[in-house]
Amino acid sequence: MPKYLIQATYTPEGTKGLLKEGASGRRAAVEQVVTGLGGSVEAMYFAFGEHDFVCIIDFPDPVSMAAASLAVKASGALQTRATPLLTLEEIDEAAGREVTFRSPGK
Repeated sequence: MPKYLIQATYTPEGTKGLLKEGASGRRAAVEQVVTGLGGSVEAMYFAFGEHDFVCIIDFPDPVSMAAASLAVKASGALQTRATPLLTLEEIDEAAGREVTFRSPGK
């Protein structure tokens, strides 16, 4: 299953919701969205700094990731960034593929 790193920052309204229901309530909400689309949550952590929390999630396909992203962003409670994660084996496979590329101006 494709794996994604999710970085999220709460809007002021989203922060009010977090304060009202707590971190465990948000974990349950994330689990509901992800499992409802056939995925699973590998890890979820709250953080300090630019992002309020990070997750590593698995989805069966990129369309499921896009569906979750659209629904979450449409709520206005979060700003999110999803980064596809690749295994070491996938990078080894990519490194072994021949690619024809010409640098600009060459």
